[in-house]
Amino acid sequence: MGLTKTDQFTERQNEIAALAKAIGHPARVAIIEHLLKENSCVCGSIVDALPLAQATVSQHLKELKTAGIIKGNIEGTSICYCINDVVWNKFKGILSALFEEYELSKNKCC
Repeated sequence: MGLTKTDQFTERQNEIAALAKAIGHPARVAIIEHLLKENSCVCGSIVDALPLAQATVSQHLKELKTAGIIKGNIEGTSICYCINDVVWNKFKGILSALFEEYELSKNKCC
């Protein structure tokens, strides 16, 4: 397997890629939408909201948590999840800046 050569890209490019990869699965998008809709820490209802096995949902939650998009708090025997406001707003700002770059350059497109 080849090297990813991520060190040859800027920190911003690597950050965008990591966050995009974390939300790059429909189940993860569904989890984020569910957390946004609930607008509070969510425990067991995430599994009920998706057509996936509990183990699969746990794996997707792990990916989102590793990327920092969500955070989890242990409450009794459950882990309750919510959107990590700091990372979410940073991601929003990064993507907004990227889209703004397009807006500034779109008249120069072939």
